[in-house]
Amino acid sequence: MNNKFDAIVIGAGHAGIEACLALARKGFKTMLLTISLDSIGFLACNPSIGGTAKGHLVCEIDALGGQMGINTDATSIQIRMLNAGKGPAVYSLRAQVDKKQYHNKMKKVLEDTQNLFIKQAEAKEILVENGKVCGVLTSQGETYFADAVIVATGVYLKSRIIVGEYSKNVGPNGFARAEDLTDSIAQLGHTILRFKTGTPARLNGRTIDFSQMEEQKGDCDIQSFSFLSDKTPENVTSCYLTYTNLDTHKIILENLDRAPMFNGEISSTGPRYCPSIESKIVRFADKDRHQLFLEPEAMDTNEYYVQGVSTSLPVDVQNAMYHSIKGLENSMIMRDAYAIEYDAIDSTELKPSLESKFVKNLFFAGQVNGTSGYEEAAAQGIIAGINAGLVLENKEPLILKRNQAYIGVLIDDLVTKGTNEPYRMMTSRAEHRLVLRQDNADVRLTEIGRKIGLVDDERYNKFLKKQEQVKKAYELLETKLKVDDTMIALFAEKGESLPTASMPVKRVLKRSNINIFDVNKYYHLFDEFDKRVLEYVNTEVKYEGYIAQEDEDIAKLLKQEAILIPDDIDFMQLKGLRIEAREKLNKIRPINVGQASRISGVSPADISVLIVYLKSLKG
Repeated sequence: MNNKFDAIVIGAGHAGIEACLALARKGFKTMLLTISLDSIGFLACNPSIGGTAKGHLVCEIDALGGQMGINTDATSIQIRMLNAGKGPAVYSLRAQVDKKQYHNKMKKVLEDTQNLFIKQAEAKEILVENGKVCGVLTSQGETYFADAVIVATGVYLKSRIIVGEYSKNVGPNGFARAEDLTDSIAQLGHTILRFKTGTPARLNGRTIDFSQMEEQKGDCDIQSFSFLSDKTPENVTSCYLTYTNLDTHKIILENLDRAPMFNGEISSTGPRYCPSIESKIVRFADKDRHQLFLEPEAMDTNEYYVQGVSTSLPVDVQNAMYHSIKGLENSMIMRDAYAIEYDAIDSTELKPSLESKFVKNLFFAGQVNGTSGYEEAAAQGIIAGINAGLVLENKEPLILKRNQAYIGVLIDDLVTKGTNEPYRMMTSRAEHRLVLRQDNADVRLTEIGRKIGLVDDERYNKFLKKQEQVKKAYELLETKLKVDDTMIALFAEKGESLPTASMPVKRVLKRSNINIFDVNKYYHLFDEFDKRVLEYVNTEVKYEGYIAQEDEDIAKLLKQEAILIPDDIDFMQLKGLRIEAREKLNKIRPINVGQASRISGVSPADISVLIVYLKSLKG
């Protein structure tokens, strides 16, 4: 190994993993720099992957040729489909994974990947020449050269953990922090923000009285995250639900003066949608209880993660608080809860490709961009890796639109709107939820991944096989069902009124209470089909009208996306635009009118002026 590479990825968390794998699998000689090999794919917070909207991201990463879904399926110990009682647009897979196995398997994948070189070292400085990145200097004094660099440092930039009056300059779980890289990033022109997140305590399972709690079992016969996984995930453990109470709240309220979030010890911005327990108690003072989940960290440890009770309260208050909760009266804390502060950048200083606006071929991905969560990080990582590869090939970047993927929504939100708090992906952020489902992620993105070169033959052949099954299933939907004893039995069981004449299966599926599996139970038309195929076809048929309406809305929006904005426009000189709009447009530098319309502070009237101006340029 010499010191010249095609690309260097800084950080081996979930963003860095997807970025370096995308580059190496594309054939680029790639170096992965990490402060600790033990932190590769480390689940610093909850031992789970997926969840509301996050499950969509994992499926999309998988469809593009990423690794997170495969690794989750291989290390899952419990899996559930959230929002199953709602519409399919918001169904979201969530898996408890074996924390140790997730790290071990992901590390092995990286080690076995051709073209990928892993080095335990701390990146100190990003090297730039003539406005273009050219390498990285480590704290040990080694210099590595590359034509593209991806910064995926997670929460390690000048990180500090806080527990009550105690604080220490370290990263998650006591890993070393990145001391100098923040200064290098700032010197390149990027604005530095200070964010905060937190994690709850880990308790010894032997000291928890699970009989006082509600058992939360996994779902059986459920899909996997990866379209490559043939084996249905197994549920080998349970989670448990319990609640805080008024005594818990009293303990917290009486100690707010010792809470770093309230006494000024922490001044950085925390995540609104994942607040500390003390913030929840204060914010929702009318609530007499808050739910929390006990989640196993791994199969070879007794450690349990207390989902819903993250805190930075002093350890004596933590003990009293946890002991006031039903089932935790005699629990023993193995790892104290803590808050962590860290540096991030202003994501509006990035192009939609995640490339820096100030330095060519320098990309940023993950929590350094102000996001929160493993899945959001991995989603940015694979796009940054893809685009770093494309820039090395002198090709146009991959920019997923908001109607193409949740990944597109995530990145567009970051680079167009920015974030003043740790950003979390939610289904409500997507305008086109019905066409951005988990079950059609492969349909939306596999061809894109294939064209880029990340979807290998195995994955692509499975995709083609599924598409062939979908085609055959649609042909069978035209099968006419007679009004006979079989139909009478089916309609009676499902509480539907009997039709007066025969009708094709497709029309039968339009009935509210009948799905494709009900039809197959009586007619056995689809016995040979994969369950995923049938679920996909069933959803497409039942929501056909709504999907058609969304497609029309998308077509209208794409007209604005098609109006490109030249790079050299000086918005400050554009007459007719309000001052605020000029300033915002000049800062964000949107690539098309669609993106410009989503910038906060840019009105529809401003967009009309911009369109007229762009038309005038064409003569």
